[in-house]
Amino acid sequence: MNYDSQDPNAMILPIPVKLPAREDSLRFINLEKYPEFFAHLMNGFPYHPPSFSIGCSSYHDGVVASALEVFEVGNYIASFVPQMSDFARLDARFTLPEETWAKIPEYQNYGFAVFQLAAGSLQPHPMAFEFETSNQSIYFPTRHIHDGEVHDAEDFDHLLYLQHAGFDSQVNSYQNSDITDQQTGLVRSKTIANRFCDLRRSSGIVDGNLLVHKKEIRGTRQNEDTFITTTGHPTKPTFNFNPLVSWIFSFPSFVIFGGIAWLFARRSKLRRINSSEEV
Repeated sequence: MNYDSQDPNAMILPIPVKLPAREDSLRFINLEKYPEFFAHLMNGFPYHPPSFSIGCSSYHDGVVASALEVFEVGNYIASFVPQMSDFARLDARFTLPEETWAKIPEYQNYGFAVFQLAAGSLQPHPMAFEFETSNQSIYFPTRHIHDGEVHDAEDFDHLLYLQHAGFDSQVNSYQNSDITDQQTGLVRSKTIANRFCDLRRSSGIVDGNLLVHKKEIRGTRQNEDTFITTTGHPTKPTFNFNPLVSWIFSFPSFVIFGGIAWLFARRSKLRRINSSEEV
């Protein structure tokens, strides 16, 4: 994949940052040395028949402010805008009109991660950051804003990946690359992440001892951000019996009935032996 543009561009990602937001409420993470990151995530969802696997279970005061700190994140120039009023401290080319923000009032208390893309050709690579969140749900900034316009519906083609131990503690066994788990509403990976991700190059954003879960958003849909509700501890799974139960009930019925018949036959034989000894 290559990027080519005659003019500088920027991608602005609104995030529900914990208030009061500070300039260090967000930290950018450089994944320049891991260009295959998303390809490796896809490897965790192989397309084949299901197999058995047990899962684990500060505010604006009107004073003229200094320019925002700029970070070099691989091939990108990045900045964190703590609150909407701080866009005045960013290059004017990478801001949106006030009337655009007025259409999205829920962003009034958000912060914004801004990735600037230079003019010319460059080799894109994954972007990453971590931030102090104000929301307990897992958040994906999927709302589309193009040329200052916010439409009610947009065409989506997204794959969202996430990790949370609470989901590992609920899922059934792996079915296939496109089969949604009934317990979580997400597609689970076949194995834990250290089997298909390069943890050394992931800069700490992947927990090798947890599964990876994904959600596909495709087609024309309501233009909004995505929140995924979680339960349980984010990094400490409890033992999950669901895959074991699914495996047991996947056996042919005659095997189970055969086992039950053998059990009753064995008990009957033992009773006859005991009766003979008493006589």
